[in-house]
Amino acid sequence: MSNGKTPGQSPAEKENLAQIQANEAKNFAQVQAEVWELGKRARQAAGRMALLPANLKNQILLAMAAALREREPQILTENQRDLRLARSKGIAPAMLDRLTLTAARIADMAAGLESLAALPDPIGQVIAGWRGARDIAIQKTRVPLGVVGLIYEARPNVTADAAGICLKTGNAVILRGSGDAQASNLAIVDALRQAIQKAGGPADAVLLLENPDRTAVAVMLRMNRYLDVLIPRGGAGLIQRVLNEATVPVIETGIGNCHIYVDETADLEMALEILLNAKTQRVSVCNAAESLLVHRAAAAAFLPLAEKALTEKGVELRACPVSRQYLTGAKAAAEEDFAAEFLDFILSVKVVDNLAEAIAHINHYGTGHSEAIVTRDYESAQAFTAGVDAAAVYVNASTRFTDGEQFGFGAEIGISTQKLHARGPLGLEEMTAVKYIIYGQGQVRG
Repeated sequence: MSNGKTPGQSPAEKENLAQIQANEAKNFAQVQAEVWELGKRARQAAGRMALLPANLKNQILLAMAAALREREPQILTENQRDLRLARSKGIAPAMLDRLTLTAARIADMAAGLESLAALPDPIGQVIAGWRGARDIAIQKTRVPLGVVGLIYEARPNVTADAAGICLKTGNAVILRGSGDAQASNLAIVDALRQAIQKAGGPADAVLLLENPDRTAVAVMLRMNRYLDVLIPRGGAGLIQRVLNEATVPVIETGIGNCHIYVDETADLEMALEILLNAKTQRVSVCNAAESLLVHRAAAAAFLPLAEKALTEKGVELRACPVSRQYLTGAKAAAEEDFAAEFLDFILSVKVVDNLAEAIAHINHYGTGHSEAIVTRDYESAQAFTAGVDAAAVYVNASTRFTDGEQFGFGAEIGISTQKLHARGPLGLEEMTAVKYIIYGQGQVRG
């Protein structure tokens, strides 16, 4: 019979617990030392990167592009290793697509680096200049951020994009990819580092944190001494962990619950083409559409057309009660469906009474990423672009354009859904800070 007291631990149990705690502490110390060493190397490389002239950085970028093309067979071999392991884990097809590299995708990675080389160098750019107190001359100038930490899931093409953008902007980068893409990332980083060194730059400008231990991420999140900024790129779980645990400043790249709103005056053929592209061109990316809103006046004509075309593409519809009056095979939508980033062949559908309801729905359920209206009415378009709170707002175009390359940035390191320090595709300018340089002739403050 219990006496209501918790039995004490035996000496053997206490010894076992003490040993476990000692092992955990030892492991943490070892991982911390490893990550800090990467930080030291990156900080030294950043110092060199900040001084590299634009022409040398461009030569390095071109060398990196050539290395990716030259190493294509090895990179694809390593990517197949990742894919086999991912399939054995039962990873969803849409996520496998994010992980997959092809010859065409490697060619795009190389072309992105070449595009960056062709763009103007933002470092040293004088944004503004003026005279201040006592006639001091003040210049506001773009400078590198320093050392960037990027934590990302799947999508090994991000490895090359991030390395290229950071190098062009005079930064060093520590990359922490997911275990699912480990072999691919190792192959890509090895090619890039060798190219950087051969072209005359510091190879440690691009470093990969290889340790799969979650402790490594915990250390990275608090590495203020060596990291100037952290960028998480992936699912909601990863982003929330970084936001909640990091002491290093974070640029939040958000998930994408993107909407297509078909207004009462929309060209329905145009609306259907935009919807199909936004939803089905590539379902596993953050700028793919996840929700369809239709004005009540357009619902009877548009929804049957949309259902036929989407069903042929294999898309499952989850619809509100009003929408289901016009659809034959849609499932009933749950509340969480309107807030979901499916990254799959699934689309939520809702009929709204007017533009104001559409804007309110988007601002409630959206993630601040990319939103689109299809309309022929100028005032509706203006009201939508003014009222919707998102990084990118489209009129009569697909949300799939929210991408650094599509915006003419050459590439991007992610899509920021926050408002500080940058918003939208993180291109070259967004990966810089500013410095005020002041010239005088002996002035002193009175």
